[in-house]
Amino acid sequence: MVPFSIEYVLVLIGTFLISLCLTPIVRFISFRVGAVDNPNARRINKVPMPSAGGLAIVLSFMIGSLILMPRVIHTMWWQASYFYYILPVVIGGLIIAVTGYIDDIYELKPKPKLLGIIMGSVVVWAFTDFRFDSFKIPFGGPMIHFGPILTFFLTILWIVAITNAVNLIDGLDGLVGGVSIISLLTMGLVSYFFLPQTDMFLTMTIFVLIAAIAGFFPYNYHPAIIYLGDTGALYIGFMIGVLSLQGLKNSTAVAVVTPVIVLGVPILDTVVAIIRRKLSGRPAMEADKMHLHHRLLAMGFTHRGAVLVVYGIAIVFSLIALLLNVSSRLGGVLLMLGLAFTLEIFIEGLEIWGAGRTPLFKILKFIGNSDYRQAKLLSWEQNKKEK
Repeated sequence: MVPFSIEYVLVLIGTFLISLCLTPIVRFISFRVGAVDNPNARRINKVPMPSAGGLAIVLSFMIGSLILMPRVIHTMWWQASYFYYILPVVIGGLIIAVTGYIDDIYELKPKPKLLGIIMGSVVVWAFTDFRFDSFKIPFGGPMIHFGPILTFFLTILWIVAITNAVNLIDGLDGLVGGVSIISLLTMGLVSYFFLPQTDMFLTMTIFVLIAAIAGFFPYNYHPAIIYLGDTGALYIGFMIGVLSLQGLKNSTAVAVVTPVIVLGVPILDTVVAIIRRKLSGRPAMEADKMHLHHRLLAMGFTHRGAVLVVYGIAIVFSLIALLLNVSSRLGGVLLMLGLAFTLEIFIEGLEIWGAGRTPLFKILKFIGNSDYRQAKLLSWEQNKKEK
């Protein structure tokens, strides 16, 4: 294991301070260029709020990764220095940030925004080793290697999906920032302690990104004075999608499952939203107010309370991801089954599937309530006779 030197810590502190200082400047610029979220039916804010705050994260990460970190990491990875390792990722992220920044000012339609995300993803696929070129089937399955064409499509699909999933949960003050810090911290710990071969470049890139987000976070936590905007939400989602690829292609099943569990909040919220809309006969991409944070607010949680609940869920996902790295195969399977059962109860309790869509509750009621069971059996018999 490569020792974590004081020089690395100083770079992280420097990145944090740069982000902390840049955010008020970005806030001032946002008002000047018109990157402002005005109140509407879907937004929580009651007054115009400066957006595009993610620009501070983008700039501080660029400074930290391109200028500060190369001065302290002198090792080589696959015959490349850290600067050349991170440069294509920074360029891809910059494309995403520019796309988000234009959207924050002019409100792009979905297709141009998607095109920008795909362009950034293609840069990463073409010039880095962050590729979805293999996959280990969890819990005893074989390692599957993909050809160049399938690798291209899987890489783009993964990055685009995670980018949009993170963007979708950006509905409350500090929500994306907090969940991302929790998820990235877990990814950083796994990459440093649990991967078969420690990749210091990956680990430090993750921690530099955490430092950049942490510097912005105090301004974005409730009550926020600036929003991430699509500049920040798309950028953070893109970076998480790219960095998590190293786990998906790893030779151990736990490393494959870990990024999926760590990103449980945005992935779960997105998948449930798509299924819910399909069950209701609506387009999968149609906006609604049934996301996890919306349901928590509808149940009477305060703004800050709803955010803290989602943080708690993200921490649970992260703890399970860490436990998987030290548990047996059977223990891992039981953890996954327990997680799935608990999540379904939580989803149905909040009616995130939609009103009345509670299949697990109905099964449990059928097992544990004799009157309900008798009524259901009688109803089924009557339906058979009518047919």
